[in-house]
Amino acid sequence: MNAVVEETVRPFAKKAEVSIITLTDVSKSFFTDRMETRALSGIHLDVKQGEFLSIFGPSGCGKSTLLSIIGLLERQTGGTYLLDGHDVGNLDMKTRSKLRNNLIGFIFQNFNLIGEMSVYENVELPLVYRGVPESERRQRVREALERVEMSHREDHLPSQLSGGQQQRVAVARALVGRPKLLLADEPTGNLDSKNGDAVVHLMHELHDSGSTICMVTHNEEYNSIASRVVHLFDGRIVRETGK
Repeated sequence: MNAVVEETVRPFAKKAEVSIITLTDVSKSFFTDRMETRALSGIHLDVKQGEFLSIFGPSGCGKSTLLSIIGLLERQTGGTYLLDGHDVGNLDMKTRSKLRNNLIGFIFQNFNLIGEMSVYENVELPLVYRGVPESERRQRVREALERVEMSHREDHLPSQLSGGQQQRVAVARALVGRPKLLLADEPTGNLDSKNGDAVVHLMHELHDSGSTICMVTHNEEYNSIASRVVHLFDGRIVRETGK
């Protein structure tokens, strides 16, 4: 395994004041037909291990783009990004992919479950990519499903579940790799208010148990569970609020 990857998967001391995310003057532009569209400008952000950060703002303000850069799904155009103390800006795609799979768990608005696979198989998949032995995979998948109260549905297909249940499975899939960082992109966006509140409550419990979470939302009500809120507008951080 790459040395950078090996070092990043070591756990932190639970109460250590260590930065897991450091963005310095980060920008992101998209180029089409000789035109430049600036999605992010001058982003400075530092997230400590154990924080719950909410990235808040209206649609189109750059929230999902920022989360994609943090999650190594996109590269910034300018500035520097330190993830777990390592400059990830110039890493090759293979190393970025290994880091992403070992360090980060994703919770998406659209669940992103594979329809032909059972609940169990969907949650197991990240561990298969890691080459985790089958016996350990079995234990970790069942622990993750128990944590989100979906063990009784492990043999069902996603199409046999409600939206709220599918999002719980998505949370289990994010947790099964025991990531240092959970990224949630509008995790309640496709849910009714009851199921949305249940998923947010689950994320609150995960944070209380020590998880570091970055959540993108346009629902101001959900900011109350975050330890800090970054307000984004037109690709810039315009305000920060915290408890």
